[in-house]
Amino acid sequence: MAKQISTKLKKEKSIEETLWDSANKLRGTVESSEYKHVVLGLIFLKFASDKFEERRKELIADGKQAFIEMKEFYNQSNIFYLPEESRWSFIIANSKQNDIALKIDTALHTVEKNNPALKGALPDNYFSRLNMDVSKLAALLDTINNIDTIKDKQQDIVGRVYEYFLSKFALAEGKGKGEFYTPKSIVNLIAEMIEPYKGVIYDPACGSGGMFVQSIKFIENHHGNKKEISIYGQEYTATTYKLAKMNLAIRGIAANLGDVPADTFGRDQHPDLKADYIMANPPFNQKDWRASDELVDDPRWKGYDIPPTSNANYGWILNMVAKLSDNGVAGFILANGALSGGGEEYKIRRKLIENDIVEAIVILPRSMFYTTDISVTLWILNKNKKARTVQLPDATRNYRNRENEILFLDLREKGIPFEKKYTQFSPDNIIEITESYHNWQTDLSAYENVPEFCYAATLEEIEAKDFSLVPSKYITFVNRDENIDFEDKMRALQTEFSELLKAEAQSKTDLLTVFKELGYAIEL
Repeated sequence: MAKQISTKLKKEKSIEETLWDSANKLRGTVESSEYKHVVLGLIFLKFASDKFEERRKELIADGKQAFIEMKEFYNQSNIFYLPEESRWSFIIANSKQNDIALKIDTALHTVEKNNPALKGALPDNYFSRLNMDVSKLAALLDTINNIDTIKDKQQDIVGRVYEYFLSKFALAEGKGKGEFYTPKSIVNLIAEMIEPYKGVIYDPACGSGGMFVQSIKFIENHHGNKKEISIYGQEYTATTYKLAKMNLAIRGIAANLGDVPADTFGRDQHPDLKADYIMANPPFNQKDWRASDELVDDPRWKGYDIPPTSNANYGWILNMVAKLSDNGVAGFILANGALSGGGEEYKIRRKLIENDIVEAIVILPRSMFYTTDISVTLWILNKNKKARTVQLPDATRNYRNRENEILFLDLREKGIPFEKKYTQFSPDNIIEITESYHNWQTDLSAYENVPEFCYAATLEEIEAKDFSLVPSKYITFVNRDENIDFEDKMRALQTEFSELLKAEAQSKTDLLTVFKELGYAIEL
């Protein structure tokens, strides 16, 4: 059985890698930054077609042949209805034709027109504009045609392909780009810490929707009901907005991402939203995010200073604070500079601490992101740190009163190598981190401050540090140079070097002996 599972996983990996190699063959006719839109658009079409054909066969088997062209009989099963010109079989039959790009555009447009849930999700006249080499596009279509996206009901093959390609595309685009993707292990850590199991989930900078996908996975892994979740988000970049809609659609996840792609600050599409959970990775240190006279009376800043125009970090924080419900919890990533900035940032940070909204500050390792190699911070905000009991899908959590306390975690020594030069959290890392966090939340007798890892600070301690949230100001770090006995150290070094010199002398003697035996004695 184990061998069968191993072979199956290896085969799926092979599919992913083969598809990546096929995408790379587009090089020269398509910019690498366009790969994701080309490949993921086609994967979506193939998956939608496989699901459609499966449902069509079910209807025929049930004696409902008269209804096989009625969209209602597909939509009621959460399956997109596809007219003939939108079906994968039609695309493959015409894959070698010179107008195949136009046929793909027509297929995508027709799918969207016939399924209102996909409004604004699919590429619009995209393939025709690229002017791709027909033979290379046909080769890519053939590769995708070999993927049976629904053969294994226990394996989310298409979801895995999406995750693989979004990460690979982010990796390929390199520093300064790839904002559409947050590394999976970070998203998984956030989900396991804030436990988004029921209610409204919001992401104000949702990228390709990875936070939402991981939230649903958290619910499924803990035997919850994903129907008890409502998803809201917003994304500024039009192409990434479409990626998010496709990414969620292939998984059957309903979401309100706003009517159009739009700037969360300038055009908030969920102004009255109150979220139970917020998960986000907004742009780091976003400059000139508003003009000096814009948004000065925005209700999201109520009770706080207006965030500075020079950096949007605290604009994002206050946007999320404003969106949290009375029991709401947020987990989001920011650059480390937000932990100790001055001016308006200091005033806002101090107010957040005094209002007792900050629950935990977590420093992440370097090189976790494809877009930057800096160490960044995970913030956990909580509108209700008082004692209360919460029923999770598979457990009851009794929270103790954590008012006027903040937990600091330093994870810079955690993580395992990934893609040669990057770092990710292993499953064991995530278990260790979340256990410490939840123990601190629930039972102090099960929690302990650990040097170079974690420290629970009181409000008085934070006030004494002038409201700095830099974890190294609170977490104990071991100075391994202290308490070293000089005499003992020198004696150890003396012994070590003595052995090295003896070994060197013996090697010299052996080498001279070899040359002498060969008749080439070396005179010194």
